[in-house]
Amino acid sequence: MSNWFECKVRYEKVMENGMNKKVTEPYLVDALSFTEAEKRIIEEMKPYLSGEFTVADIKRANYSELFMCEEEAADRWFRCKLIFITLDEKSGAEKKSTTQILVQAADLRDAVKKLDAGMKGTMADYQIGAVSETALMDVFPYRKVDSNE
Repeated sequence: MSNWFECKVRYEKVMENGMNKKVTEPYLVDALSFTEAEKRIIEEMKPYLSGEFTVADIKRANYSELFMCEEEAADRWFRCKLIFITLDEKSGAEKKSTTQILVQAADLRDAVKKLDAGMKGTMADYQIGAVSETALMDVFPYRKVDSNE
């Protein structure tokens, strides 16, 4: 199971008009602890940022699943709240539990389509409670590093 951490990186960005501006952008990393999350986001960002940058904030992100996509147009991340409906066998009452899933898609319609496609094999009944675009710039899942490097 993945432990997701949202890391906010602060750096000086060159804007379209050529001016420098301090920006803080959120990224998502898979890590075991806050310390590892900080180390991983620094390693991931070094190749992309010239000059100084700081990790301004790290917080846990509660995503139970991630649906990534390789399509060029799918450059945005959407937080999807799913409501699972189960039947309590003792009382016979319906019980609802919620979970958060992150979906990479081009737009809102595409996110719902990819969410439904990703949930296709599931046996549980679910409803989509909400789908909203996040500010996430990129997501860095855990990958095993070869010790021979």
